[in-house]
Amino acid sequence: MDKLTVRDVDFRGKRVLVRVDFNVPLDGDTITDTTRIRAAFPTLRHILRCKPQALILMSHLGRPNGEPVPSMSLAPVAPALAHLLGNDVAFSPDCIGIDAERAINAMPTGGVILLENTRFHPGETKNDPTFAAKLAQHGDVFVNDAFGTAHRAHASNVGVAAHLPAVAGLLLQNEINYLATALEDPKRPFVAILGGAKVSGKIDVIDALLRKVDKLLVGGGMANTFFAAQGREMADSLVETDALDTARSMLNAAGAKLVLPLDQRIADSFRNDAAQQLAPASADVPPGWQSLDIGPATIDNFAQEIAGAKTVVWNGPMGVFEMPNFAVGTTGVARAVAEATAQGATTIIGGGDSAAAVEQAGLSAQMSHISTGGGASLELLEGKALPGIEALAER
Repeated sequence: MDKLTVRDVDFRGKRVLVRVDFNVPLDGDTITDTTRIRAAFPTLRHILRCKPQALILMSHLGRPNGEPVPSMSLAPVAPALAHLLGNDVAFSPDCIGIDAERAINAMPTGGVILLENTRFHPGETKNDPTFAAKLAQHGDVFVNDAFGTAHRAHASNVGVAAHLPAVAGLLLQNEINYLATALEDPKRPFVAILGGAKVSGKIDVIDALLRKVDKLLVGGGMANTFFAAQGREMADSLVETDALDTARSMLNAAGAKLVLPLDQRIADSFRNDAAQQLAPASADVPPGWQSLDIGPATIDNFAQEIAGAKTVVWNGPMGVFEMPNFAVGTTGVARAVAEATAQGATTIIGGGDSAAAVEQAGLSAQMSHISTGGGASLELLEGKALPGIEALAER
């Protein structure tokens, strides 16, 4: 980590503007998963111990497309944050303007306030300089702790950094240290696991990883496209026909490095209670059927590859893990990764569905690191520079 962090700054008596990632799932006004809120606590508690004048938090929630959407308000997050953090947390009905200024000015010394959704303004996603300057007026120093948006050049993470001293939070530092170390100096054998629906969204990731890993295990819907590229009939399975040539090229270039499933669990419809059966990788999928999970032979094979690894990076589920009957493969791989951790491997879960699947399996605590940013972790795995990190002050 070659950027300044919160450990390099004296926050005493200063207004500290912090970009957090409180893009949490909501059921009405109820937060159904507080993982991202709790992930910010090390940074927030560190700053509060430094006796700031005020702690001002900003975040987005959802994609309101530049205008207020009541269902995407951050208002329910403030009381949840107060309860979890053990501090009073005020809430501003806007992130800029007179309402925000009044709410901030009304805070007691050392108080905490959460501003309304930054994406309620079109200037946020456009990285509008005027909007960024208005956000920056709230603080004396800026802390970016939102790894989940570090791959976006938005006003609240990049634009603000042009106006204030800008440093990384502890969560952001931890994410970079784990992911960068895994890529730049991994302990070997280095095994990567990729799943999810599509090959096309991960072409650059596959290219980058094939140059670095000892084995790349591919499952989930993206394996279907590789099978189709080999000439297997996949029937109603998800297959990206536009990516078949790319898949063929990757298979030719990767050789034994790229490991595909040995078998798959197929179903006669996309339902949890669908009729299902196992199909070997060499067999065509029958008409009207589709592949929804990896099979037991694949779980065992992947587990053997993972067991010998010293570094494991996993991004993407092995099947439709949201359906219990087709979560077997993902859970099996999660157990294998957890066992590798216990044997001393560094295991990194790349956010998004992978993190949700590990949480669902009850194995989160048995991983070395679970990333809070799916898209950001993918771009880092590709070797891309992340704008939200590039904007911070160099050490």
